[in-house]
Amino acid sequence: MEVKVYKSNRKTISLSVDDDLNAVVRAPYGVTDKKISEFVNKNKAWLERAIERKKAQLEKNNLSEDEINALIKTAKEIIPERVEYFSSLMNLYPTGVKITKAKKRFGSCNSKNSLCFSCFLMNYPIEAVDYVVVHELAHIRHHNHSKEFYNLIAHYMPDYKQREKLLKKA
Repeated sequence: MEVKVYKSNRKTISLSVDDDLNAVVRAPYGVTDKKISEFVNKNKAWLERAIERKKAQLEKNNLSEDEINALIKTAKEIIPERVEYFSSLMNLYPTGVKITKAKKRFGSCNSKNSLCFSCFLMNYPIEAVDYVVVHELAHIRHHNHSKEFYNLIAHYMPDYKQREKLLKKA
């Protein structure tokens, strides 16, 4: 397995898997190759699981144009309705809702409070879809992932951690 190393002006070391199923290490400038190698070896079990999850995700998202168009159609029927429901519940209203073909993230909220959702969310249970909707709506109030942000999510969705796990399963 190839390990790609990116050094930058950061404080911590992180490990992830890219779409080519390579390990990606992000580290501060001062970290030695030996330390990086030790970090990767220490996290080998996690890395193997992450590679399997990434493979499953890539397979799930490797669809024909017709299949993607069907997901978009379904998403346009379901997601705006869920956004409307949770918006009124949370009293947080987006400036717009868009469905995209994004493969790297399920949802996003921009600085103008417009929300985007990936059509690939339709491959997951409605409980997971609702979690992403609530997560993105919470960004209207908190444009970060602070404790207050997660407290807001928990207020409206106490089981959000279980729902979040649904997104990580193949």
